[in-house]
Amino acid sequence: MAKKLVIKVTAGADAPERCSQAFTVAAVAVASGVEVSLWLTGESAWFALRGRAAEFELPHAAPLPDLLDSLLAGGRVTLCTQCAARREITEKDVIEGVRIAGAQVFVQEALGDETQALVY
Repeated sequence: MAKKLVIKVTAGADAPERCSQAFTVAAVAVASGVEVSLWLTGESAWFALRGRAAEFELPHAAPLPDLLDSLLAGGRVTLCTQCAARREITEKDVIEGVRIAGAQVFVQEALGDETQALVY
């Protein structure tokens, strides 16, 4: 099993099942003791803002705010620099614990030893 899991989620409310799957896999990995880095890109970028995860609904899925809280507590959550800029999201806007970083950091994380990368 990979020692680190890097997950890039591109979907948000526009593709709720894909979005929920990414957050669920990330949260389960954290609970299993895996080092997890979840990247919010595209429409998932909005979940870096306070209250946005609470607006997300998908029947029979774990509540997104709970999944996000577990990721913030036990993993790392990163908002894509370009995605943030396109949505006029700044560091002062994001939930505490969410960092903003770009492609170079993603590549470094994804290519690390014993790392598995997934894109949703």
